[in-house]
Amino acid sequence: MTVYIVDAVRTPIGKYGGALAGVRPDDLAAQVLRSLLDRSPELDPAAIDDVVFGNANGAGEENRNVARMAVLLAGLPVTVPGVTVNRLCASGLEAVVQAARAIAVGEASIAVAGGVESMSRAPWVLPKPSRAFPAGNQELVSTTIGWRLVNQRMQPSWTVPLGEGAELIADKHGITREQQDAFALSSHTKAVEGWKDDHIITMAEISRDETIREDSSMEALAALKPVFRPGGTVTAGNSSPLNDGAAALLLADEEGLRAIGREPLARVATSAVTAVEPQYFGLAPVTAVRKALARAGRGFDDLTTLELNEAFAAQALGCLAEWPELDPSLVNPHGGAIAMGHPLGASGARLAGSVAHQLASAGSGVGVATLCIGVGQGLALVLER
Repeated sequence: MTVYIVDAVRTPIGKYGGALAGVRPDDLAAQVLRSLLDRSPELDPAAIDDVVFGNANGAGEENRNVARMAVLLAGLPVTVPGVTVNRLCASGLEAVVQAARAIAVGEASIAVAGGVESMSRAPWVLPKPSRAFPAGNQELVSTTIGWRLVNQRMQPSWTVPLGEGAELIADKHGITREQQDAFALSSHTKAVEGWKDDHIITMAEISRDETIREDSSMEALAALKPVFRPGGTVTAGNSSPLNDGAAALLLADEEGLRAIGREPLARVATSAVTAVEPQYFGLAPVTAVRKALARAGRGFDDLTTLELNEAFAAQALGCLAEWPELDPSLVNPHGGAIAMGHPLGASGARLAGSVAHQLASAGSGVGVATLCIGVGQGLALVLER
């Protein structure tokens, strides 16, 4: 059964502690969901079979199944269900994949998929003590990003900081600091104009992403110090920042399209997920994209666009080095996460929506959305029009 992406919207992406920091994640999700449905007035919300949202944290205000909470807060009928999925950085894309799969097998006709993250509001957690009545102090643990409460049985090489993983990729592929900074600058340069092509709702009096820098330069980037390794190459400037945001997509089959009364943006071809050694998580999209394209009967020469999440410049450049067949000008034509930001659970939905809108603007083509994922996974989605 053919699955269509009918529409896609997102919030502006807020910087850590910025304009969206005062908005709860369940409210972020509810507002983007409401805005998505308001764009399709012919659709009866009661006809939505499921709402699937990605979220990478789940320890804070979004803890009670943020998809279902968003349904209720957005004023949808209480009969509309919701489920939250977690594949860390690709949670939003995983939501799209799962919603599309439900439609493809006939278990749904209309579904909403999306993702949400408020890294600003991620809580500290206090683990329970291993024995009763401890006399000493207890340590709070931040849940904002990365490894925490690590199982001691994990190999130490697997649980290095994410930025150290980017340094390892730079080592493997001989990626220099200058190359990383140049990639970061390109992300900002493209995003300065490219954000206007995204379908962004206004929230907290902002309508564009807060971390895009018109004044970024190689000189400014070169002045930043390495963050993860003495003498390293990975800096705050060539890494994605911490962010808040949400995105949502409307999916349907043929019958659902008639109920919605709109022409679709694109159709879902296939997806693929792969895994690698955890410390090399940034390279996992390499095999995921190859596997997804093979399933779709496509090659790199068929692509119109490829949206690769820019967790780190070193990670993105490492992937490009292993895709020699790919025309790099097709990658992130409107900028990427280094400029726009990376609200973990929302980024995959943002990328899928961006690919769908780009294909609709082109009139035809093939596009891929893909992300690397902490703990060593990659996910890719192929869309066609």
